[in-house]
Amino acid sequence: MRQYKKIGLYLLFIVCILAVSYLPLPYYIYSPGTADPLNPVVHVEAAAESEGDLHLVTVRGGQATPLSLLIANFSKYQDIHPLEEVFPEGYDRDSYMQAQLQLMESSQEAAIVVAYQEAHEQIDIKYEGVYVVSVLDGMPAETVLQTADKIIEVEGTKVIDADHLIEIVENYQVGDKLTFVVDRAGESFETEIELVPFPNQPDQFGIGIQLVTNREVEMDRSVEFASGDIGGPSAGLVLALEIYDQLTEGDLTNGLSVAGTGEIDYDGNVYRIGGVDKKVIAADREGCDIFFAPYEQGRENSNYQIAKETAEVIDTDMEIVPVDSFQEALDYLQ
Repeated sequence: MRQYKKIGLYLLFIVCILAVSYLPLPYYIYSPGTADPLNPVVHVEAAAESEGDLHLVTVRGGQATPLSLLIANFSKYQDIHPLEEVFPEGYDRDSYMQAQLQLMESSQEAAIVVAYQEAHEQIDIKYEGVYVVSVLDGMPAETVLQTADKIIEVEGTKVIDADHLIEIVENYQVGDKLTFVVDRAGESFETEIELVPFPNQPDQFGIGIQLVTNREVEMDRSVEFASGDIGGPSAGLVLALEIYDQLTEGDLTNGLSVAGTGEIDYDGNVYRIGGVDKKVIAADREGCDIFFAPYEQGRENSNYQIAKETAEVIDTDMEIVPVDSFQEALDYLQ
């Protein structure tokens, strides 16, 4: 009998350990991720070699367990969010990941355009409407549009890019029903969608979608990406620098380990991203020498300011460099 009690206690102990380690809680934790060299991720045809490395820096995210939640509560650089804030009702993890991958694809295209144009390489851009990245819960588009739908026309006007679609919609008023031509998995259909105010921004109106422009980019020297399941737009700046480095002779990195973050547009402007403090920590752990951060025209609490403060707290020798454009980062390295 005593032996059975010992076995029972042992099994109970195992169950408790598993519960603490794996029981999912209604929270999501963001923490410092990795700073991975971009050479294995980006490959330009007939690429030039460099001694140094540019690094793609990530933030790690995952649903909390009792153990990870306990650790996060005692860590300054781990953020805890209620799960419903990260994945609102009607917006599941698969949709979220698909949206993030589409944002990464759009970021890669912007990086290609900026780098190829700066390197004076031949590149052609064709605009083919916009992708739906996500649909807002409770808005009119929710019942008719899906993630990855392509919007080709609105009210008989062919859509060039996301900004053009917004311009078209702004010519109408709340309550108007607009006809959209949509491509879903290669099949086109028409649908009417009403314009309504946004719940949290009643002075603005729309149908309730997040967009990215659907562009076809063609160039003489091909470029391939192997970014796997890394999503989001924040790698745009370093992707553009890596592509430019491979397109041109000489070592843009000067033999150094360079990291950075920032969303980039097709004009080479660099914009704010989330989790910059965690990315500074990840880059420092990898031993990077330079870290580019969006300056945001010097506004208070900018990415650069947060990155600089984080670097001081962790006492790193890594240089934190403020940039508002690809050109500024390029000039600094050159």
